[in-house]
Parts: sequence; C-alpha cells; structure tokens
Amino acid sequence: MSQDWSQLREKLATRLAPSMAKDHPNLPVVKEEGCYYYGVDGRKYLDFTSGIAVTNVGHRHPKVVEAIKEAADSLTHGPIGVIQYESILRLADELAEVLPGDLDCFFFANSGTEAIEGALKLAKFVTKRPYVVSFTGCFHGRTQGALSVSTSKSKYRKFLQPNGLTYQIPYFNPYDPRILDESGIVVEAKAIDLLEEDFTKLFKYHVSPEEVAAIILEPVLGEGGYIIPPASWLKKIREICDRHQMLLIFDEVQTGFGRTGEWFAAQTFGVTPDIMAIAKGIASGLPLSATVANHTLMQQWPLGSHGTTFGGNPIACSAALATVEVMKEEHLLDNAKVVGAFARERLDEMKKQYEMIGSVRSVGLMIGIEIINEKTNKADGEAVLRILDLALKEGVLFYLCGNEGEVIRMIPPLSVTKQQVDEGLNMLEKAIVTYLEEKHQPLNNR
Repeated sequence: MSQDWSQLREKLATRLAPSMAKDHPNLPVVKEEGCYYYGVDGRKYLDFTSGIAVTNVGHRHPKVVEAIKEAADSLTHGPIGVIQYESILRLADELAEVLPGDLDCFFFANSGTEAIEGALKLAKFVTKRPYVVSFTGCFHGRTQGALSVSTSKSKYRKFLQPNGLTYQIPYFNPYDPRILDESGIVVEAKAIDLLEEDFTKLFKYHVSPEEVAAIILEPVLGEGGYIIPPASWLKKIREICDRHQMLLIFDEVQTGFGRTGEWFAAQTFGVTPDIMAIAKGIASGLPLSATVANHTLMQQWPLGSHGTTFGGNPIACSAALATVEVMKEEHLLDNAKVVGAFARERLDEMKKQYEMIGSVRSVGLMIGIEIINEKTNKADGEAVLRILDLALKEGVLFYLCGNEGEVIRMIPPLSVTKQQVDEGLNMLEKAIVTYLEEKHQPLNNR
C-alpha cells in the first residue's frame, strides 16, 4: 500500500463513523471491473460479493457505464412529479414486464430500507390496520420503520426502541426437530403444520388478524443466514394472508434481479405477494429502489401520503434500464442457474472433505456455506472471519451472514463463469486447509 493511502486511511479513521467504515474486510481498492476488484496493493481480487448482491451484471458493465454517461449529459436530478423524464417512465414499463403477477405500479426511492418503509406505509394506509407481522431472523433495514420488522441480530435494534406495532413468529428452520423425519430430512407437511400453529398462537394470544395490515418476510433469509424455505411454506403464508384479508409483502432487496435464477424469488417459488420491495441489483450500484404493488392498490395511496426528493433519479433509472437490457441479452438468469448448480456441486464435495462445513444452502447464485465447530457442531463465526481473511490473501473476496456470523456468503455477479467459480472455490479450500493447519487439526478425509 502506498504511503499516501496509508496516511489517508489513518485520517479517514477519524472522519468516518465506525458504523460505516469498520466492516469486513476493509480492502483498499482503486478499480472494479467484471468479477474483479483491483487493490491498492496492485493485486486483482476475484469478487464473490458483487457489492453485497448489487452489481449483478458485473462491475462497471460497459453498457451501464455508457448509459450513465449519456444520461448525465441531459439530466442529473428530477425531482419526479415536479418534472417528468423519459428514463423513469421507460423503467416502470420494463420492470412491469419482468415482475411477477400483476405487480405493475412503482414508487421509486433510493435504498432497500426506503423501499421497505414505503411498503409498510402503503400496507397500513390501504388496510387502515395498525400492525405488521414479521419473521425472526429476517433483515429489512435499519431505519426506524424497517427496524421494527428486522430481527436478524439484536444489535441492530439496541437502544433504538423501534415502534411496538409489530409481532414476530419463527422463520422456517431446517434444523427444528419437530419438522424432521428419522433421517433428519425436512417433512414439508410438518413444517406447514408448525407454521399454522405459530399463527394460531399469535392470533389467539397477541393480536387479532383483523388488526394486522400485512405479513412481511424475505422469501430467502439473507442477512439471517441464507435459509431457503420450501415453496409450500411460502404458499401457506400466502393462503393465511388471503384468509384474513392481510397483505403479503416480499422483501426482494437481496433476492431480486436474477439472484435466485429467476427475475425474482417470487417466481422461483411460485408465490406472488401484494407488495414487493426491490433495490440492490436494480441499477448496478447507483442508488435506486422501488416499492411495487398493482395499479389498483397503489392508486389508494394518494399524493402527500408519501414523497421523495431524490427517488427515481434520472441517471439511476438509465443505469437500471441498461441493467435489465444486459440481463436479457447475456441470459444471466440461465447463467445463474447453470453456474449456481456447478458451484453447489463443488461445495457439496468440499463438505464431504471438511467436517467444519456444516451445510451448503443455495438457490441460483445465492449461496451460503455454514461453518461449524467440528467438536461441538455449533456455529463458528470466529472461524468464518479467519477463513475469510485467509481467502482474501489467496485472492478472493467473500462476505458473511447468519446470527452469529457463521455463514460464508457467496454472491458473485451473475455473469460469473464456471472457471471463475472453480478458481474462487479452490482459493476458499486453500484457506480452509490453512485454517485447519493453524488450529493443528488433521484434515478429515472421509
């Protein structure tokens, strides 16, 4: 690292809030392109984070960069409503074509948490009901409204007292002995019965369903550990919402834009929500998000009930249009399925080799690798951090998730190739071997 960079980082340590600047691994970079970051140290790093599921078409895709440049020659700011501009209108049309069911009307904002805030406000405004039900382990953002339904880690809510107009029930747990057969395999019928039982208790002891505006959840648990529920479990939630005239909200901030192998996880599982929150991969890194519902529902949310200054920025909308175009032209949904299956096969083989890999969880290119202590079979977040550091030394960047940081999060750009996945997983395996050698543990060759 250059002396200038070292001095700058020392200065920034006092200028940036720790809550912003202290995330893992704090890699100093000077450039990004495709599936790679280029470090200040002169090295090229394979990126299996895609900016935390944001640059789904790859870093700085030429078409996206060109769209940004062209847009900046005409407009840099809206605000929509005060003025109108082509990019936001075209984007709404394009997204309506790829969203599930009849979801075709948009309130554009800037971030995932803003999209969630909009979804909660829309649901309460339309139903005139005060309460929302969310699921333990789900992450929906850090602003006060979104935080009231986020329960992936208690530290996110510490000292903040988010409003008490929410209730939580357990998310699908593939390790719950009550839903397993004698071989330890999930019995979907038992999982559905348990879900129904949890809702029955909620409505009997805590809140009447007539007061619940919406149920909100991630169709795949993200920050909470990449837990993938059966489609039948999600369909049961849809049924419960319909039964009690409650709205179903899907938080597809992380699962959206091809991450699961379809445009959205709703299509992967065959369940259409009433409201959807989308962000991250929508504009390849430019700040953009949307609260989405059908036209009939959205028309009940009149002028003044919600608003934005920066939402639907014209440059961000142009980047989003280019992103959607690239995804179609380069068949990235198909690539997510094919390369995702290849990665899963490799990881399943690694799991046989190393006992510390507790489970592999994947749908498309949304992949979680659980790390456990071999002696106790308990989550080992400390091991994850060390393995990620060692993997970075090898030249590949992963991220982490799970309540105890016990899951290695593998979310490469959807443009990633089998060769790049193979290369990155070889680096991860070397990191695991080095970690085990450091711990003086013999490899378990089963």
